[in-house]
Amino acid sequence: MVGLRPVLYKGLALFTPGEDVVFCRDPSKQGQWHRSLCQALQHLLDLEELPLFLSPCYTAAVDYWFDEEQQCLRVAAEVYAMAWPHRPLLNALFAPLHQPALPWQLVQDPHHPCDVQALEAYRSRFPQLWEHHQLVYDLQEATPLSSFVPRPSQPDRYVFRLYVRGETPATEVALKNLHDLLSRSLKVPYTLKVVDVTKQPELAEEDQVQATPTLVRVYPQPVRRIVGYLDHRDRLERLLSP
Repeated sequence: MVGLRPVLYKGLALFTPGEDVVFCRDPSKQGQWHRSLCQALQHLLDLEELPLFLSPCYTAAVDYWFDEEQQCLRVAAEVYAMAWPHRPLLNALFAPLHQPALPWQLVQDPHHPCDVQALEAYRSRFPQLWEHHQLVYDLQEATPLSSFVPRPSQPDRYVFRLYVRGETPATEVALKNLHDLLSRSLKVPYTLKVVDVTKQPELAEEDQVQATPTLVRVYPQPVRRIVGYLDHRDRLERLLSP
């Protein structure tokens, strides 16, 4: 149609090492979205801190603008090394219907080298980011757009490990409160194993436990955890979510 302008915007996507992605489209082209995407991941995956280290190595950006002189749509699409394998998904998120693939350019930024070993050093602090949750999340929509597999039904059971340091009165109180919360929240059987990291350090290493108390959901997969206070009901509910 003559005179009909295409939708113009900047888009930004942030991936995790586990191949989840959060993204946004900004028609105003004014927003600084990197921190917002990190905040979304923190909330969705129950992270203790913002995963700011993911940016820029796990990011991709696209910009649509209208060339007034040539009277045509222009597009620039840039992707960093860690997000490069995800170009087919990026096309599905950002490419218009008449253009199934975007002209992605690999960003080689000497100021932000994508050091694999340096990024791997964060795994023990952010294990959820290395798990795959089938998450494709549109920040503007504020709801997951899709999943690659159907959502699982309610598990038939739960298996937890509670990591503590020594048998103290505080540990006994935390354990009682946790049993009360689980009993009220779950409609299926559960197993809770208490692990003293001073006696079974190999289990703590296996579950990548860095601090106590830590509650780990071993089953159902994916593995999830709460570090610190165990009486926060919202955090526990996210831990129990299928």
